Amino acid sequence: MTKTHRPRPRALSFALHYLQMVIAMAVGMMLLYPLWLLAVGGAPESAWVHRADVDSLVMATTMVIPMAAWMRFRGHGPRPIVEMSAAMYAGFVVLFPFLWLGVIDAGGLMLLGHVLMLLVMLVAMLARPGEYSGSHAHHAHHSHAATDQEPA
Repeated sequence: MTKTHRPRPRALSFALHYLQMVIAMAVGMMLLYPLWLLAVGGAPESAWVHRADVDSLVMATTMVIPMAAWMRFRGHGPRPIVEMSAAMYAGFVVLFPFLWLGVIDAGGLMLLGHVLMLLVMLVAMLARPGEYSGSHAHHAHHSHAATDQEPA
């Protein structure tokens, strides 16, 4: 007896892709961010490595690395990976002027930055729904097909 595979609804694929990226980000934050803290732990509290803006960019980087790796594993090309990575940094960067002016503190930057990160990522995904709601095989096939062709 042959089992037929029904494709999952596009909205479900989209939501699962978002969830997978968030999980990859959380894993990166839990594994990589402590390495940063260990590396800068001996620096004086006034050192630039302890600034809230620097810390938020490091935090974003610890999430971008595994998220980008997961996207590449799923077969995404460089452009969507770069766009999603930029979206993740944008959530923090837009808040820097508020931090520098004293409107928010380091805690506010981290909280609001993470919330904005997730929202900006969703906007980036909604801008290219086909990129994020297709099957894994489609992305992998498309990615390999594009790189296997010889120049004309």
